[in-house]
This record gives sequence, structure tokens and C-alpha cells, in this order.
Amino acid sequence: MSELRKLPYSTDAEEAVLGCIINNIDKLLFVGDVLDIEDFYWEKNKLIFKIIKKLYEKNINVDLITLLEEIKASGDVEVCGGISYITKLSVDGAFNNNINDYIRIIKDKANRRKLINVGKEIVLKSYEECEVNEVINEAEDLLHKISNNKNLENIEPVKVVLKEALNKIKETCTLEDDILGNSTGFLEIDETISGLQKGDFIVIAARPSMGKTAFALNIGQYASKKASVLIFSIEMTKKQLMERLLSSKCLIQFNNIKNGNLNDEEISKLVLSTNDLENRKVFIDDKTTNLLEMKAKCRYLKIKEGLDIVIIDYLQLVEGMEKSYSREQEIAKISRELKKLAKNLDVTVIVLSQLSRAAEQRNDHRPILSDLRESGSIEQDADIIMMLYRDEYYNKNSKDKNIAEIIIGKNRNGEVRTVKLGWIGKYQRFAPLVRRS
Repeated sequence: MSELRKLPYSTDAEEAVLGCIINNIDKLLFVGDVLDIEDFYWEKNKLIFKIIKKLYEKNINVDLITLLEEIKASGDVEVCGGISYITKLSVDGAFNNNINDYIRIIKDKANRRKLINVGKEIVLKSYEECEVNEVINEAEDLLHKISNNKNLENIEPVKVVLKEALNKIKETCTLEDDILGNSTGFLEIDETISGLQKGDFIVIAARPSMGKTAFALNIGQYASKKASVLIFSIEMTKKQLMERLLSSKCLIQFNNIKNGNLNDEEISKLVLSTNDLENRKVFIDDKTTNLLEMKAKCRYLKIKEGLDIVIIDYLQLVEGMEKSYSREQEIAKISRELKKLAKNLDVTVIVLSQLSRAAEQRNDHRPILSDLRESGSIEQDADIIMMLYRDEYYNKNSKDKNIAEIIIGKNRNGEVRTVKLGWIGKYQRFAPLVRRS
């Protein structure tokens, strides 16, 4: 009876995804990050998806005309369902916008088909005269591949890895600066973490009003002298973010910029800074909240413009790619995906994060790693965790007026320590207390 049951698939979802891509090739970045060719059930849809990817990789603009021409040239018109089918995909796709849900449906059906095939293999193996542990191990391997969704990471021989490591060491020896990555603009922090290194997942955490957004912007602005920076601002609008950035860069009081209360000298400063910023690769997105879309946009920018640093403000506002039973589980998944994003795209990912109220209840309000809000996995996934603390926020009579402590609580490849910076609130700016010679 079970053999007569149809394998799970969704014709509508497959056609909707292909239609969306034909009408907007940028959507391929959303799809390619999750789906493989074999995730499609119908052979014609597999082939159409394969040809679209081929055109994109050859930097050919993909639309209905270029797709049809490529299919005709390959002699696969009939295999792809005919011209009328491909045209229908394009026409129907113009009205389909909910691509994320279509992707999830296709992936879900594909994984179910894989599970069914694995189940059949396990049943057949179980009838054979072989070791039970062998069957169990093989079953675990097959299930692990499905749960990972993508192929397992490539395994490389030690001689290849060793050669790459030696080349990296040689490259490091020839550096003019003593840091491996892009500079944060703060000497002591650079010396401690060796700069903003590609592949690193960095968390900047603090209680509200400590200046974590300003700190991240200060870092992004300085790094943009040499690097390409993408900022996802979930909490603030582009305008609000730019006001803070300009206040810090121009040393013009933030309130004056916000209220438009500027004198001639300040206007001149703004014009000069605007000219400078226009020539930098800084990109701001204040609309995207979904992690899948963020990953797609990062991949798109990496290909089109180059990308070195991604800043996300802030973690607890990011929407996961799929719903979990608890927000803690969802944050854990988001954290893992952001680490993978840093590694796979070879960029530095800097994520701002809220801290819990636990610090408020202690006599010493300085944050500690266990204060990271909603998920201990953040501590596990992050390469570097920097926590901000300003004593005068809690103690009005503090001796450390206008001083911020950057508590480097985790540093996977170096020491943990506290670096003190000056805090100039009216300019939304942090300043080194130790000047470069």
C-alpha cells in the first residue's frame, strides 16, 4: 500500500520559484543559498534551474528572452516543457512575491523524499546479513547529510592546508602594520584582536544607551577607508544612522545635526565629509530584517561590489529563516548562521547584541559573558565578544567621566582584556586614549 503513495513534491512552489527568478534574477541569490538542483522534483524544472544558474555565472542578464535562447541553443526545449511552459512560468512569476515560503516548501518536500529513500535503504540493509552497528552508522551518516541541507564541507589533505598556512604566515610577515585584518581605528583594540579579520564573527554587546551603535559606526567608518562595509540597520532609519555617522566624522554636535541648527562652519564641515564618504564603499539597508534576505544581499554585494565587513544592528531584532519553539532556539540558529556567513563569504561579521538586566542587579554593573541575552550559543559561536561599560551611567560621581570600557570578554585567538576609550557623547564618538606615534 505504501508503495502506491506519491513522493512529496509541490509543483506550484517549484513553478513559482522559477517564475520569480526569471522576472528578477537577484532572487537567485535567495534561492541558491538554500536550494540545490536536486531539490526540484520535476526534471524539466531541474534543467531550467540549472540553465538559469549557468547564465548567471556567465554574467548574462537572465530574463525570458535570454533563457529561451539558451534553451533553444542547447536543444532542450522539449525537455524543459516547451516554449509555452517556460513563458507561463515567466507570466505567472510576475505575480508571485512570497519567494521565501516557496523555497521552504520545496526544501521541505525534498528533505522528505530524501528521508523516504534513506528509510528504504535502511530497511533493505536491515534484511542483509551484516553487522547491526554498520547499518546504524550508515543510517546516521545519511541522516546527517539531510540535516545539513547542503553538502558536507570539503575535506582537504594536510599538505594543502599546510601550504595555505605557510603562505598566510609569509603574508603576515610582510605587513606594514602589526595587524592581520582591517583596522578598527583604535590601536589597543587592533593590537588585542589583530584587527577585523575575515571569517570572524564579532559581537558588540551592551545595555541600552551605552553607545554600541555609535561604537560600531565608528569602527565601520574608519574601516571604510580601505574596506567595503555593509550596514543592516534594523532599529534606526538610514537618515538617523547617517546623522550619527556625520556627527562623529565631522565633530558636530549630534543634536545640532538632528535639529538642523548649523552655522556656516559646520555646514562646510558637512560638505567636506559628504564628499569624502561618497567615494567610499559604504552601503546601508534599513528595510531588511529577515536573515535569509540578509545573506542573499551580502552574497549579491560580494559579487557585484566586493564586501569586507557586515554590521548588523542588532541581533535580537533579526528574524530567523524558520520559526522555532522558543526565541532562544531561534537566536541560537541565527547566531550559527551568521558565523557560517562570515566564513563562507570570507568577511567580518559584526553583530550588536543586547545584554540582560542581570548586570543591573549586581553591585558591580560591569557586564560579563553570561549576561548575553537569550542564548548561550552567542558566546560559543562568536570569535570575539566586546562588551561596553560606562561607569558614569550608573555612578554620577564616577571618577571615570567620559570614559568607556571596552571589555574584550572573549578573543578566540588572543588575550582577553579591557581597553579604555574616551566617550564624547555629543559627537557620538569614541576616541583612543593612547595616540598612535
